Amino acid sequence: MRSWRNFVRFLVAVQLLPALESGEETLVGGQAVLEGVMMRSPHAWAIACRKPSGEVVTMSEPLERPSEKHKWMAWPIVRGVMTLGYAMSLGYRALRFSANVAIEDAMQSETDHVETVASAVPPKRSEAEPIPTAPAKVQTREKAAALSGWLAAVNVVISLAFFIFMYKLVPLLATTELKKWNPAFGGQIMFNLVDGIIRLLLFLLFIWGVSLFPDIRRVYQYHGAEHKTVFAFENGDPLETGAVQKYSTYHPRCGTSFLMTVMLISIVFYMMFPVTTLWARFAVRIAMLPVIAGVSYEIIRFAAKHRGSLFALMTAPGLWLQRITTQPPTDEMAQCAIDALDQAMILEKDHGGELVIA
Repeated sequence: MRSWRNFVRFLVAVQLLPALESGEETLVGGQAVLEGVMMRSPHAWAIACRKPSGEVVTMSEPLERPSEKHKWMAWPIVRGVMTLGYAMSLGYRALRFSANVAIEDAMQSETDHVETVASAVPPKRSEAEPIPTAPAKVQTREKAAALSGWLAAVNVVISLAFFIFMYKLVPLLATTELKKWNPAFGGQIMFNLVDGIIRLLLFLLFIWGVSLFPDIRRVYQYHGAEHKTVFAFENGDPLETGAVQKYSTYHPRCGTSFLMTVMLISIVFYMMFPVTTLWARFAVRIAMLPVIAGVSYEIIRFAAKHRGSLFALMTAPGLWLQRITTQPPTDEMAQCAIDALDQAMILEKDHGGELVIA
């Protein structure tokens, strides 16, 4: 039962991945994971996850910035696509690590229970029978890693299919049916406007619906912990729970703001292509995804540095939506985010360069 619960939590978290991460390769950012937080600096990343026992498990590694090796990756629009892909890759690895921790903990609990029951009736052992020497914890971790690999393969397929079906195909089919019912919906502007509204409503319904599950609500709390910790770092405050907790859970560079901007910008982009058949429209939506992502990234980047600009107003709906995707964290959750950022900054000092604060 616990394995299936972890599978469902991981599955939903993968769907939420773009909304949970905040990425800009020259800035400090992070992402909520299962019972923990991943923090990333330009040249390092670290994860801190809390077990039910209260123990915090951490992992940190240095990072290489792709744009430092390939200058074309820093071009406007292109950098948005590359940064998003890189952030999603790291985010997925972070989710797998947190899933490993959860699965390992569940397996260890089952192992401890079996050992406790077995110890009540000592088994008869032949003198020639070898005594196992491999640590149970190592074996459990290997099993957890194998299961996580299976989870990863299944979720990549499910996530891709879910995204294309829910946010590309379903809105198109619904709008096409509305056009049959009322020809007024068949105009280029009206069709894409209705299509965009349906897509946005589906996204909001999903974000709100999963927030009703206690496990996902805890992920949203860790998301709030990540934002508070980043705010404290950006303002030069000490990374302590008291200093971190005073900050807002709403951050302009959040992935939620990015996704909302993508939803709004895509409506305008699709109006530029005068195709009329269902599958031609579907093909345009798939083909334009990288361009829309790149433009949305530039808008978010500009808005974060110019809070009073018109572009900042465009990102306001994303901040409003963070009332759902971020929740006030406990001190223990905030401490996880602090531990992750501390670990990342230790490596950053050894491998990094200059940090840029938005």
